[in-house]
Formats: sequence, C-alpha cells, structure tokens
Amino acid sequence: MFSLPRPSTGTRRRTVTALGVLGAALALTATTAGGASAAPRPDRDRVAIEPGEAYMGAGTRVHEGVPAGEPPMGVLAPTDGVQGIDVSHWQGAINWTSVRGSGIQFAWMKATEGTGYKDPRFNTNYPAAHAAGVIRGAYHFALPNASSGATQANYFATNGGGWSRDNLTLPGVLDIEHNPYGAMCYGLSTTQMRTWINDFYTAYKARTSRDVVIYTTASWWNTCTGNWTGMSAKSPLWVAHWTSASAPTLPSGFPTWTVWQYTSTGSVAGVAGNVDRNKFNGSRDRLLALANNT
Repeated sequence: MFSLPRPSTGTRRRTVTALGVLGAALALTATTAGGASAAPRPDRDRVAIEPGEAYMGAGTRVHEGVPAGEPPMGVLAPTDGVQGIDVSHWQGAINWTSVRGSGIQFAWMKATEGTGYKDPRFNTNYPAAHAAGVIRGAYHFALPNASSGATQANYFATNGGGWSRDNLTLPGVLDIEHNPYGAMCYGLSTTQMRTWINDFYTAYKARTSRDVVIYTTASWWNTCTGNWTGMSAKSPLWVAHWTSASAPTLPSGFPTWTVWQYTSTGSVAGVAGNVDRNKFNGSRDRLLALANNT
C-alpha cells in the first residue's frame, strides 16, 4: 500500500499580493467567522508540497505558476449562474451556513489522495455542507504512479466517494492534473495514462453506478493522454482555467464543460482566505439532475 503522511498543521505559506511576493517569514494565520484557526493553504509561489498536501490545482501551480490573467482574490469572473466552490483541509474550519447564504449552491471537497491519505477535514465538511443545503460531492486526487486506477477508485469509493440519490449529493470527481510531486505525467506514457483513467472510471462506476466527473486542465490532458477523446462521451468535464475570459479552454475531445473552475483566489463568506470558485454550465435544475442521475 502506498502510504502518505499527513502534513503538519504548522506548515507555513507565502502569499502573493498586488504589491508582489511577501517574505516567507510572514506566515499568515487565517481565522473563520467563529474564531477557529484555519490551516493556511500553499500558494502560487511555493515550489514543492509534501505528500498528502495536494488540492485541486496544486500541480498546475507547481508546474505552470498562475497566469497573469487570473482574477485576484475578491475579484470574481462569471459570478452569474449556478456558483460553487471546492475545498480541502487547507481551508480549515468552514461555516457552511454562511457559504450557502452567500449564494454558493454546490461544493466538492477533497476526500482522498492515492491509496493512503484521507483529508482530515472531509468527515466534518461533507455532512456539514449537506446540513446547510449545499449540494455536495467528494473528489480524489489521483497519483497514477502509486497504484492502479481501479485500486484508487475503490479506495475513494470506500472513503467518502460514494453516492446516494438524496437530492444533495453529486457524483465523485477524479482530480487528474500535473503531478505536484514530480514529473508532469507521473512517468506514464500516454497509453498507460489512458488505461489508468479508464480503469478508475470503470471501477468507480461499478461501485457507485455513476460516471465519475473528470477535473483536469487542457494542457495536462492534451500532453499526458495524447489528446485522448475516449472519455468525452462518458464523463462530465470539470475544466480548470483560471482566467477572466468569458469561456475556458477545453481539453481535446470534450465538446463542452459541465463545471468551470475559473479562479483559485476567490473569496466566499464562511471560508477564511482564498478558495477556488466554480460555475456550473446550466440551471439549478440541471445541477440537481446531475446530482440525482436523472
């Protein structure tokens, strides 16, 4: 079994502001509205993260940095439509009632990574979001060099990635992106990567009856799968493209996007510090249809 240690709660980060990069010695401590301490999240200038620290977009930050066109914290791009967030332990304690009150309708949260790491905030976030009326779901940060796709899909399904038709639960997400711990494509060939993703999809569907949602970037997908078109008819696409443009750049083979992560430096009531902001491509009725598999 591939085992990942949990990151220290004392991990420090640096943050980028409009004035430039502050010194690493200026560690930030975020606090929630209720006064609980929140763990800082690794930021764009960080060159490495420890095993278990990965979050959506971590690999992109490590390998590509943050594009100049990304909206800064507090400046949001497409705030119209059905809005959502994604979170992990880096956001610390979250007031989900405030999140829902701010207009956020859905949220995916990190559950697992590889086959030996469970996000320490998941068991709190998952039921709390549900209780607040946020349509919630779980995501798995893939490590294709650690074990097979089927092994990781089953680990995910067992540890938070399950699904139920309760009007508030979304299908699980495969977060497959730049490797934040090493080589961009995890040392796999494009053929091996296609097999790994398909095996994850097949095992997850066998466990949950749902098509897994794929979170990725155009650059990673096109490079590491070789412009593969084999998943476009099976998995909804969650594309990460941090920009103030009116539409994201899509990976090869996907005719449209279901969810768009348009910034990694958004802000939402109830969450201390930066949080990823997302938009659903459709009405709330269509979001509920995705949740309920109807």
